[in-house]
Amino acid sequence: MKLHELSPVLGSSDKRHRVGRGMGSGNGKTSGRGHKGQKSRSGYSHKRAFEGGQMPLARRLPKRGFVNIFARPKNEVCLSVFEAFDNGAVVTVADLRAMGYVKQCKYGVKVLNTGGFTKTLTIQANAFSKGAAEKIVSLGGRAEVV
Repeated sequence: MKLHELSPVLGSSDKRHRVGRGMGSGNGKTSGRGHKGQKSRSGYSHKRAFEGGQMPLARRLPKRGFVNIFARPKNEVCLSVFEAFDNGAVVTVADLRAMGYVKQCKYGVKVLNTGGFTKTLTIQANAFSKGAAEKIVSLGGRAEVV
């Protein structure tokens, strides 16, 4: 099979709708825009979430709490994830990405104290929960903040 022989599966794509091509087409004269009004004019566009002058839904709903727009959220990783590594290994964020435990590591990784953990490892991460750091050290490992 060659690139020029490829075609879409039958029924997966429709023909382009050609408007303004005579009354017999079913979309002549006003071309499906109706009569008069803002939406019938050429060049009409509206902002996202514009509701025709009505108070937008995002402004009608009550707001609670505080959202820090400067927050840099870290990816969270459970301690049980580190069971996959060998005893005595040095585990870095790059290792976690290679194993597929962390997808995008924009602001770093935080290790949380959840799940079973029995290995002696040196774990290098951007942050540790208090319980996770204590558990790692109690098993003879090291929790290094990078």
